[in-house]
Amino acid sequence: MAKSMSLLWGAGSPPCWRVMITLEEKRLQGYKRKLLSFQKGEHKSQEVLELNPRGQLPAFRHGDVVVNESTAACLYLENRFQSQGNRLIPDSPAEQALVFQRMMEGLTLTDRLNSVIYYDLLVPEEERHDSTLKRSKETLSTELQLWEGYLQNVWSISNHTPVSLRLTASALGLIAGSRSRGLSAGRFPKLAKYYSLLKERPSIKASWPPQWMSSRQGYGVLKDL
Repeated sequence: MAKSMSLLWGAGSPPCWRVMITLEEKRLQGYKRKLLSFQKGEHKSQEVLELNPRGQLPAFRHGDVVVNESTAACLYLENRFQSQGNRLIPDSPAEQALVFQRMMEGLTLTDRLNSVIYYDLLVPEEERHDSTLKRSKETLSTELQLWEGYLQNVWSISNHTPVSLRLTASALGLIAGSRSRGLSAGRFPKLAKYYSLLKERPSIKASWPPQWMSSRQGYGVLKDL
């Protein structure tokens, strides 16, 4: 079944990585995958545009089904292959609600991280001010403290898949990117512990992008949070 799947992806992209992690967790190895370069503009190639008119990655296909939003692709894979690999969405409505809530909140965390990491790219030079960047960092710090609270009870995740692990595909890439850019393990110890546990999972080791964080864009920018 995996042979009928294909993934166009870019290294260093948390959205691409979360789809790859989900494919590994569902034991769908053997799918076709092609690494494209953001730096060379390959995500705007005709090959991508035929699947995703926005020219964004990932671009995932399973037979005649095309899913371009990473979270939607993860949910599709879990729904389509519920009985295969690890179950990532629980049966309990209350637990389902929590998983979906955290997945959506991961999008907010992404936006707030990007507003700091890519500040110089997102804000025109004439509009950049130290006070604006400071406010963005304060907002991000508040968001990260919120996630610290969410991760209060996640330390039994190494051998099974409770709610905390079901957040892996949404959160790991963000945390990995934050750590590489100087996020303090001392100030955010639960995020650091969550990261250290998850990165040992077979699915994550197998899918870890070889070029992950090779770019130094924003390197060290989070060290003073």
